[in-house]
Amino acid sequence: MPGYRSLARNRDFTILWVGETVSTLGSRMSLFAFPLVGYALTGSAMVAALAEAAHLAGMSLALLPAGVAVDRVDRRRLMILVSGGGALLYLSLVVAGVLGALTVPHLVVVALLTGAGAGIFGPAQTSAIRTVVPTDDLPAALAQNQAREHVAGLIGAPLGGLLYAVARWLPFAVDVVTYAISCLTLSRIRTSLAPVPREGRRSMRHDLAEGIRFVVARPFFRVLLTWAALVNLVVNALFFAALLRMIEAGHHPAEIGLAETGAALGGLAGAALAPYLIDRLATGRLTVLIAWAQPLPVLPLIWWDGPLAVGGSLFVLMLLNPAGHAGIGAYRMSVTPAELQGRVAAASTFVAMSVMSLAPLLGGLLLERWGGPATIATLAGATVGLALIVTLSRSIRSVPRPRDWAQQPEVALAA
Repeated sequence: MPGYRSLARNRDFTILWVGETVSTLGSRMSLFAFPLVGYALTGSAMVAALAEAAHLAGMSLALLPAGVAVDRVDRRRLMILVSGGGALLYLSLVVAGVLGALTVPHLVVVALLTGAGAGIFGPAQTSAIRTVVPTDDLPAALAQNQAREHVAGLIGAPLGGLLYAVARWLPFAVDVVTYAISCLTLSRIRTSLAPVPREGRRSMRHDLAEGIRFVVARPFFRVLLTWAALVNLVVNALFFAALLRMIEAGHHPAEIGLAETGAALGGLAGAALAPYLIDRLATGRLTVLIAWAQPLPVLPLIWWDGPLAVGGSLFVLMLLNPAGHAGIGAYRMSVTPAELQGRVAAASTFVAMSVMSLAPLLGGLLLERWGGPATIATLAGATVGLALIVTLSRSIRSVPRPRDWAQQPEVALAA
């Protein structure tokens, strides 16, 4: 895809991508370690879910005010501040672990605050990408970001498991280093990431409402975000239920990490395919295809819960996701005015993530109440119903290929 060649010559995007790939790797190791540490300290599946739920809740709570801040302040400075704070928070877990004083409340507080940091960093990074990457290159840029996430998952989960097997605090120690690398790379971006100048001073409430109104008033955004929120809840509850089943079955942390590698490999292969799929299929139809591709891969998990079965199912499940995220995400960014990028990104992510903090708790609760097979069957069945949301929506189905976006902006912009 031509966008990849252009991105290879884009110095600031390359610096941003490399730095955040390293940081994402560290964060994946920490997130992988959270439920393992929680379960080791208490032996409870619900407590194991608590830290990850706190991380997701912190992210959701920070998103909306973060969107306003991102459109008001220098995004590079904001991202450096968040990365530095994350390094200090994970360092506190390392110190507690070395001293043998690691507790569940400490774990949950750090998870909550680093989640809030992620909620601030996400809209800032999205706005930064929109600033340093031309519109024509946005699908390729977001596909590369998807690849970054899956490379981090590919390496982060098994490496996190191996580090955890050596010492519970070791994944957090590595994350401290990755946050420091993020600070360094962000400081080397040359393009100005200052917000678009605006006349007069407006209240945070006014700015926040403006971003929310933009999203709520448009059918494309309403349907897309409703579907995304429910899919995030169901699919992540399914992921977490599969993880807890392996933990309860006594599989070694490294084996569990290898099972998650299946998802990373599928996502990585999907990221490589994404530019070709996005270029050849209408973006709306591709989104519908991906929605219907979700139920089948998880059906084997009703009967098998070993690392190989889980890894294989996750591989297939994640294969088309990068194309969907990159295609529809790039379209959303392309039709959003520059002065609203931070707020719309934050509002969109907030809606999509608003129920995601409940996913680990939902997976853990269903697993304790109903057992593994019934939990997986119920969640797989729910994905079928969710596919109807985008299938029946004209505003989603009619989004064209990227080359035609400029000629058909009314798909998303019509109120």
